[in-house]
Amino acid sequence: MTDRIIFIPDVARMLNRSAAQVRWMVANGTAPRHAKIAGRVCFKEKDVEAFIEAAFAEADTQTAAAGR
Repeated sequence: MTDRIIFIPDVARMLNRSAAQVRWMVANGTAPRHAKIAGRVCFKEKDVEAFIEAAFAEADTQTAAAGR
């Protein structure tokens, strides 16, 4: 199974953010799992999808806690 490798502009589209915001997330340590390959920051598409799912799971947990 081959994982699709994507780059900052792709991640920006997936997260509805600018490329500059994604670069800031990388520098700040808050971006999805990534690696630098041949001088470019690369992401596995499945890692970005997992990052999004984790954000929704955290939001669900916070909503449930607020409802108690």
